[in-house]
Amino acid sequence: MAAEGGGKEMNEIKTQFTTREGVYKLLTHSEYSRPNRVPFNSQGSNPVKVSFVNVNDQSGNGDRICFNVGRELYFYIYKGVRKAADLSKPIDKRIYKGTQPTCHDFNPLTATAESVSLLVGFSAGQVQLIDPIKKETSKLFNEENIQSLEISISLLWNDIEV
Repeated sequence: MAAEGGGKEMNEIKTQFTTREGVYKLLTHSEYSRPNRVPFNSQGSNPVKVSFVNVNDQSGNGDRICFNVGRELYFYIYKGVRKAADLSKPIDKRIYKGTQPTCHDFNPLTATAESVSLLVGFSAGQVQLIDPIKKETSKLFNEENIQSLEISISLLWNDIEV
């Protein structure tokens, strides 16, 4: 039986409603599971950098992806553009307090399923060498901020043999 007053039907499915506790909104899986649900701010937002590497894994899922969002750095198995990654289960996630990652790059020559070398450049000029699979931090370069006016904006592994 319809209510009088010409209102909406009772069987309408709502995607958003407000209660005294707050606003509830129906989200898609990709919106809900994204790593950092911070509102978009176009002023002062730092660009997201993405790096890929193939570790020649026997399972067929050898591609890995690394990306930064603000002060956070994420490392995932990459299954391609046709399959969504499970963003709630990163291989490694790092949150930096004093500075933020601005660029990163994998060493494709030494990448294996057990170990990956990743260089990370930061907004204060430091460069860090990490292994996101072993969850190790190997070395920090320019820790003293000798070049304090320089910001790391680009990193690239050089494949010159020594």
